[in-house]
Amino acid sequence: MQEPEVTLELAKTFGLTEEEYNRILDILGRKPSYTELGIYSVMWSEHCSYKNSILEIKKLPRSGGRLLVGAGEENAGLVDIGDGLAVAFKIESHNHPSAVEPYQGAATGVGGILRDIFTMGARPIAALNSLRFGSITPPNSPLTKEGTSDSSDGGVQRTKFLFKNVVKGIGDYGNCFGVPTVGGEIYFDESYRDNPLVNAMAVGIVKHDEVAKATAKGVGNPVFIVGSSTGRDGIHGATFASEEISEASEAKRPSVQVGDPFTEKLLLEASLELIKSGVVVGMQDMGAAGITCSTSEMSAKDGMGMDINLDFVPAREENMSAYELMLSESQERMLVVIQKGKEEVAKKIFDKWDLNCVEIGTVTQGPNVKIIYHGKVMAEVPANTLVLGGDAPVYVRESKEPVYLEEVHDFDQSTLAEPNDLNKVLIDLLSTPNITNKNWVYEQYDTQVRTNTVIMPGGDASVVRIKGTKKALAMKTDCNGRYVYLNPYKGAMTAVCESARNVACTGAIPLAITNCLNFGNPYKPEVYHQFREAIRGIGDACKKLDTPVTGGNVSFYNESPDNAVYPTPTIGMVGLIEDIENMVTSYFKNEGDIIAVIGNVNCSNSIGGSEYLKQHYDLVKGDAPEIDLEMESNLVSALIQLANTKSINSAHDVSDGGLAVCIAESCMINRTLPIGCSVNIEYNGRPDFWLFNESQGRAVISFNSQNEENVKKICNENNIVYLNIGKTGGEAVVINKEVKIPLEIAKDAYYNSISQIMEN
Repeated sequence: MQEPEVTLELAKTFGLTEEEYNRILDILGRKPSYTELGIYSVMWSEHCSYKNSILEIKKLPRSGGRLLVGAGEENAGLVDIGDGLAVAFKIESHNHPSAVEPYQGAATGVGGILRDIFTMGARPIAALNSLRFGSITPPNSPLTKEGTSDSSDGGVQRTKFLFKNVVKGIGDYGNCFGVPTVGGEIYFDESYRDNPLVNAMAVGIVKHDEVAKATAKGVGNPVFIVGSSTGRDGIHGATFASEEISEASEAKRPSVQVGDPFTEKLLLEASLELIKSGVVVGMQDMGAAGITCSTSEMSAKDGMGMDINLDFVPAREENMSAYELMLSESQERMLVVIQKGKEEVAKKIFDKWDLNCVEIGTVTQGPNVKIIYHGKVMAEVPANTLVLGGDAPVYVRESKEPVYLEEVHDFDQSTLAEPNDLNKVLIDLLSTPNITNKNWVYEQYDTQVRTNTVIMPGGDASVVRIKGTKKALAMKTDCNGRYVYLNPYKGAMTAVCESARNVACTGAIPLAITNCLNFGNPYKPEVYHQFREAIRGIGDACKKLDTPVTGGNVSFYNESPDNAVYPTPTIGMVGLIEDIENMVTSYFKNEGDIIAVIGNVNCSNSIGGSEYLKQHYDLVKGDAPEIDLEMESNLVSALIQLANTKSINSAHDVSDGGLAVCIAESCMINRTLPIGCSVNIEYNGRPDFWLFNESQGRAVISFNSQNEENVKKICNENNIVYLNIGKTGGEAVVINKEVKIPLEIAKDAYYNSISQIMEN
């Protein structure tokens, strides 16, 4: 089949600018072939090259702590956890595919992130996710105010369809693959109506001496494609993810890949066995841009090249062109460089697992990747000109503070009418989709496969034990996009600090983060300002908490002609529990235990950015909640020390919904054995502002009265405030004179809301 003629106009349809097209002409010294144009277009897309973000990302702390492999070095980050073991973890987005094909988009997002983990030689032990959707409550319901932007039945029904199928795609893939999906977070807001966010995270364990690298070394070493056959699904998926969602997106449905978790499970076992055989030089997942990405990135890493013959690529469709074979994003495939002379070792292992293992080329001195098909050279390009960190384009975009910030910060909360019934307010908050328990979702996930899950979804962080040791890992994803919208710097800082508090509440030491940076169009100065300020906030928080950034993903263009999503820099945090006997859970355990608030006890009563302000007044106003990095660091240290000395029975951080919601959740997170409470605190100002403000740096703990002096001592040593506020017990949530809610009513609001919404 004759390839179309390459022109500037054709290049523009591929997402390249005139400047970039001319740069290709300069690099090659000639006009590119059609296949070469496709190669450059996907590799220079934002999704692969990070051309509009890399200069900012490099400002993040990428060393320190227990870090072994940092951001951009390999398929995933790697952190030492002692005893010759390391944890590999990463989070990535699959937003655009999920918007047009929610089931497969979400499923293949899970598959892709799992491959990033086991190409490191690590066995996946857990999967998490971070999801954002539009409103799932209909207009005029108790949970949705009239006049919100997501007020049409059509919008709500579409969101329910997306939500239902994304959850099913995540659950089905993880369940079939055999990895527990142990947690995550789910938010609903009108800003995500057209652009759902689907961020998938995976965590794995590897021995130090079994780590694999994504490299190509050794001239003459054979290059193999292993796993599934190649089809036409996913072609130009990377460029599809590098443009705004529009009506034309529906026509690009073929860009969404189709996943096969059963094949992925075989690929996992075969890959780990191959790595242990000692014959692997390098291995990389074929994710975005498929063969194009893996050949160029592995080659460029050590200044090598490859000669690839596409005639040998196993294809599941007839008459595929070189362009299609190079750009296909068919799932469950790897590129592997094997030591010369050890080819039969690799073939024997993959034959055992009934998977393709086909030699398609060799490593060359470089610098070019040469593609041959049907006896013709279809492409020959310098690998380094294609990749992030090489000669791919890098841009500095214009940044301008958004004009909306002045408007939203001009907010006087004292003018708000005071509610008459705080019991109703608290019940409404416990019912709202952003706070209510997500058991409707968790029940679709196999959370206990492999029998290592110790704390399941619904608490501060999930915990998975490491068999054969006393150790366990706590893990969490976190971000409140509303905070980042109101204050990009402070909101992003809060995402890091809250994820650290979450793992510390289990007794875990925060180790490092991965991030998934979801923003709108970077060519818009206001969006780029949000991005830059968010990066600054993440960096400052990570430096203070000594949690380096191991890598992650940038997802721009999350907007439609109507609006952009809230800036949502999702944080994935992993923490280490040295002795699982010291682990702490979030819920009250015993009648008569003391309840205390520790940390930022004397906090502001500002309700800016709070769920209360949004749900009760339908306002997104004010500044993001107050946050103090010194306080956050001290609180994390205190929580870990309290756990290791077995001084406390529970710990739950104060976040969405404020102190009242935190206390109520502490009563109910153990659904089968809820315990009431009686709390009394002196405060200044309006009770609703005090109960529902979301000031950061606080946690609610409970403990036996005999431990009170030790708890006070540890808080004092860590320079945080301790305040005894009451005791556990009874059949109701009682807070001062303002709140008294029977546990059964609170439980119904907290556990049944999502299922009732989805059934209607």
